[in-house]
Amino acid sequence: MALRDSVIADSDLHVMEPPDLWQRYIAPEYLHAAPQGLTEITRDMRVRVKNHTLLRLGAVNPQAIDAPRRGWRPEHENVYAAPESAGWDAASQVAAMDLEGLDLAVLFPSRGLFVLGLDSSESIGSDGLEPPFASAIARAYNDYIKDMCDGAPDRMFGAAMVAPHDVPGAVLEARRAVEELGFKAVFLAPGCVNNRPWHHPVYDPLWEEIERLNVPITFHGGGQTYLKPDFSLAPLDSLMLWHTFNQPLAIQFVTVCLTGGGVLERFPNLRVGLLEGNCSWAPWLLHRLDEHYEWVGATDAPDLTMKPSDYFRRQCFIGIEAEEETAQPYFDTFGDDNVVFSTDYPHGDSMFPHAVDTFDKMPYPESSKVKICGDNWSRLYNIPLVKHT
Repeated sequence: MALRDSVIADSDLHVMEPPDLWQRYIAPEYLHAAPQGLTEITRDMRVRVKNHTLLRLGAVNPQAIDAPRRGWRPEHENVYAAPESAGWDAASQVAAMDLEGLDLAVLFPSRGLFVLGLDSSESIGSDGLEPPFASAIARAYNDYIKDMCDGAPDRMFGAAMVAPHDVPGAVLEARRAVEELGFKAVFLAPGCVNNRPWHHPVYDPLWEEIERLNVPITFHGGGQTYLKPDFSLAPLDSLMLWHTFNQPLAIQFVTVCLTGGGVLERFPNLRVGLLEGNCSWAPWLLHRLDEHYEWVGATDAPDLTMKPSDYFRRQCFIGIEAEEETAQPYFDTFGDDNVVFSTDYPHGDSMFPHAVDTFDKMPYPESSKVKICGDNWSRLYNIPLVKHT
């Protein structure tokens, strides 16, 4: 079957949230402190939280006046004009899916990738996010996404934001999002709150609940925040340089934490989505991690019963970019059963509206491309495949 004749599902389709999302949706007791989009320019993904601007532009600040448009492909000025004028509403989201040829999609944020990018107040004081406030920010975003998905509930599905600043609150919000709102995933940004890595036992109640809910935990990076580690390598002073590192390094960090850190040993039915960080690096990283397990695992990871790469094979799904022509070693090592596809609409580096066509031209078997855009997505998110376009 040709790719265009099969169901094409996007593992990571972005929304462009309105600048006043949190003013409209946050609980009344937090309205006075609600995050605010930095400008009314809808492609400006920055958001003001407490006394901080996120995403953090760091050394790029002298060019901040151009930040809303920097990095966008020239052709996007035409194809993004209509959704931008419509405020990136649900109807424009469906129209974009139709233009690209997407049947189904799970929705992820833009401003929401950064909005929780501060340590907890327990760590940095009044400039940090109080745990209940962080959970209120997440809850407001999820209510917005529920309204977005209601515009096409048979095609668009929510991924719930939860706040790692507030693990008990994150457990409750994951439960609400799945059981009451009908969401199909939970997501976290890779940066660590209060310097706690993802295999820290404080997060075990969240992994336990997500496993029980039978949805995946997905990780998705974005840009520079105030969390650590700084995957963008802060001394780098241009988008071209730091953005090259940011998402892949973040997803590599998460992979090491979950596999080598024992999370997937403790939660063997937890599905994991590692999104928008490429997949070509995985053979090297997992090989190196396996070597270290064989070397010092008896003392450093005594609870593991398998090599880290075996946990990866068993429980992880990883995103491939539309133009990622370097992925053949990944397929040679891990096969094509746990790779999922994304267009990255409507971000500046997306190949939209030619992302599917670009991927279709990659030198991989047609059967693999069909599986990556369909069956693998269905297994990750536990959503049946239905043709719409």
